[in-house]
Amino acid sequence: MLYQQITKNKRKTVILLAIFVIILAIIGAVSGKIFYNSPIEGIMWSIFASVVYLFIGLANPASMIMRMNHAIEIKEQDDPELWHVVEDMAMVAQVSMPRVFIIEDDSPNAFATGKNPQNSCIAVTMGLRKMLTREELEGVIGHEISHIKNYDILVSTVAIVLVAVISFIGNLTCNVFLYFGNIFSDKDDDRNANWGWLIYLFMRIFSSLLVFSATLVQFALSRNREYLADAGSVELTRNPKGLISALTKISTSAPMTVADKSSASLYFENPFHKHGLTHLFDTHPTTKKRIERLEKM
Repeated sequence: MLYQQITKNKRKTVILLAIFVIILAIIGAVSGKIFYNSPIEGIMWSIFASVVYLFIGLANPASMIMRMNHAIEIKEQDDPELWHVVEDMAMVAQVSMPRVFIIEDDSPNAFATGKNPQNSCIAVTMGLRKMLTREELEGVIGHEISHIKNYDILVSTVAIVLVAVISFIGNLTCNVFLYFGNIFSDKDDDRNANWGWLIYLFMRIFSSLLVFSATLVQFALSRNREYLADAGSVELTRNPKGLISALTKISTSAPMTVADKSSASLYFENPFHKHGLTHLFDTHPTTKKRIERLEKM
């Protein structure tokens, strides 16, 4: 059951990333057709923009994210138990030892970040250290190490970049069309002006729908990777009970006060404990669903 769950979640990730690429190709093709009369050229420019954005985003993501969340790096002597748990989980997962950080916040939580398993970091809050037993701590750290091992730290960055590029291309196309659309101000031909505004309105709606769709895919991808990391934690610890107990404690705790909103999807649990009615815009699955899956492993 465990390995079937891992395989299923990996398959979902591939499908979601493929949908991302399709959305990017569509908006690139439309832009290319409008400005160059060549959809292929538009797709090439959208790919180029994605690569540039990705290069910038992966330059040094860990240090920036740690500063945004007020995390302080520690060494082994600062917290031997935490250090050894991270070290043990990294050894079992066969990944490099991540840098370890502490966040001065009483709410229990944790997250992993970095551009690859060789350049990764794990941050935990003081609340997590005070509230969880070693068994529960191993479950949470196993979850974060799984994010690192599965390259989720890279996948989340790619997803953010693709949404940003899709939004950028859509807005740029609409704004350029509006700026150079002399038909809008053609007082001698009201018919052309009206058609121009209708085309612009259609482009704006179409662009917004693509950005909306890409955002939904990003959140679905994030939720799917959480399930995968939960399964990975069980694979590393061989103990789903520790993770289940940790999830229960964390989900019923107070929200964090120092967490950066843009980093919410990185955390073990949404640091603000926000879940929508439809769950389409949730960055994390509900605790109930995560526990139900863990209980079946």
